Amino acid sequence: MAGSISMEAAGLTLPFLILTFLTIAAASSTNQIQILNAERRIDLSSHIVKVFLTLKVENAGITPASEIFLAFPPAQADHLALVKAQAAIGKKKKKSYVHLDANPTELPDAPNGTKSFSISLLNPLSSGETATLEVLYILTHSLEPFPAEISQSESQLVYFRDSALILSPYHVKQQTTFLKTPSTKVESFTRVEPTKLAGRELKYGPYEDHPPYSFSPVIVHLENNSPFAVVEELLREVEISHWGNLQITEHYKLVHAGARHKGVFSRVEYQSRPSFSGTSSFKHLLASLPPRVHSVYYRDDIGNISSSHLRSDYRKSELEIEPRYPLFGGWKATFVIGYGLPLEDFLFESPDGKRYLNFSFGCPLAETVVDKLTIKVVLPEGSKDPSAVVPFPVKQRLETKYSYLDVVGRTVLVLENKNVVPEHITPFQVYYTFKPIFMLAEPLMLASVFFLFFMACLAYLHIDLSIRKSESGAHFGLLVELLVFLQ
Repeated sequence: MAGSISMEAAGLTLPFLILTFLTIAAASSTNQIQILNAERRIDLSSHIVKVFLTLKVENAGITPASEIFLAFPPAQADHLALVKAQAAIGKKKKKSYVHLDANPTELPDAPNGTKSFSISLLNPLSSGETATLEVLYILTHSLEPFPAEISQSESQLVYFRDSALILSPYHVKQQTTFLKTPSTKVESFTRVEPTKLAGRELKYGPYEDHPPYSFSPVIVHLENNSPFAVVEELLREVEISHWGNLQITEHYKLVHAGARHKGVFSRVEYQSRPSFSGTSSFKHLLASLPPRVHSVYYRDDIGNISSSHLRSDYRKSELEIEPRYPLFGGWKATFVIGYGLPLEDFLFESPDGKRYLNFSFGCPLAETVVDKLTIKVVLPEGSKDPSAVVPFPVKQRLETKYSYLDVVGRTVLVLENKNVVPEHITPFQVYYTFKPIFMLAEPLMLASVFFLFFMACLAYLHIDLSIRKSESGAHFGLLVELLVFLQ
C-alpha cells in the first residue's frame, strides 16, 4: 500500500517538476536578454494591418539563449492572423535572411491575457553576442469604423488602438514606432512625447530604457477608404480526377466590413461622381488563378454573371469579377467561382510510391480576409492513407463523398483554418496511395450496364408478348358449341 502511494506521488510530482523547470528556464531566458534597439513600422494603408518589427537583441547573461520571446496585448491576441520571423545574417550588401520558427507559448510573468510567441534561433546566442531579428505579424479586424454609419458621399474614418511602447518581456533600451496612414487626413491621435506627424507618417519616439511589459495606449483616428473585403465563409473544393483534370469549385460569402451604409443608394450619383461618391465601396474583385486555367465560370444564386474578364498567360491567370451591384458597408454578396486545371501541373509521385497534390492554400481574392476557410480535397475512389502537409497549424478531418458511378465513395480530406490573410497563400501537399487498377472500376461498370441493357433488348425482341387466340383454341371452342347444340 505504501509502495503504491509512493508511486502515485512520484507520478504526480514528475509533471510538476517538468513544468517548474520550464517555467524557471523561460524566466531566466527573459532575464538575461535585453533589446538594444527596436523599430516598429505599422502599415495602416489597408484594412489588413501589417506590422514590421526589427529587434536587435543582446544576451546580457552568462548562459546561451536559444529562443527569443514576443508578447502581444490582449486586444490584439484575437486578431492576430500570422507571425513570421527571420534572422539577418551578414552586413549591408552581403546581408541575407534565414527563416525562424515562431510558435505560441506561455510566459509565467506575462500579464493576464497576453499572448506570447517563441522564436527559435538557429544557433544559441552566447553571452555578450547580439543578433538582429525581423518579425512580421498581421492583424485583422483591428480598424474600428467611427462613425459606424456613413452616407454614400462621406469618407470612411476608423480608429486604430495600440501602444506607443512595444510590449516586450525584455528591457528595451531604445525604441521607435512609425505608423503609415492611407492619406494625410488624420483627425486626431494620442500624444506620447516625442510624437511627430509628417505627411502620411506618424512617429512615436524614440523612447529609452523601459522595463519589461511597458505599455502606453494610444488611439489614432484616421481616414481609410480602402474596401474592407471580408469573406465570412469560403469553401474550396478540389476534386482530383486521374483522367487528367483538376476541378476547383469555390463558394464565397462576401461582406463589406467597413462603416455601414445609411440612407438611399443613388446609382446616378455613384456613376457620375466616382471620386466622391462611395469612395470606400468596391464594385470589382481580382482573383489570382493558376496558369493554364480553363472552363472558368462565375455565377450566383440567380445564375451566370457575365461581367467578368479573364487574362491568362503562361505565368498566371487573373479573373476580374464584378458583383451585380457595388458593395457598401454592411452589404453582402454570395457567388461561386469554378475552373479546371491540367492535372499534370499539380499531381506528382513521391519516391516512396505515393501520389501527392501540390496546391496553394488561402483565398485567391486580393486584399481579402477570410474568417473561416474550408478546403476539401476530394480524392479518387479507392485512395487510401491520406495525409496533408501544411506549413502552419490547421484542423484536419476525413469525410466520404458519393458521386456518379461511385460504389464505396470518395475519401475527402478537409482542412479548416480561421483568420486567413493573403500571406497564407503558400503551397501545401496532400499525400495518398492509389492502385491504378481502380481506374478500371468506372469503365467496367459502364461496360456492364451497356452489356446488360443490350441483353435485355435482345430478350425483349425474341419474346412474343402479344395476346391472340391459337388455332387449337379455336377448334376447341367450336367443339364445345357443337356439343351444346346437340343437347
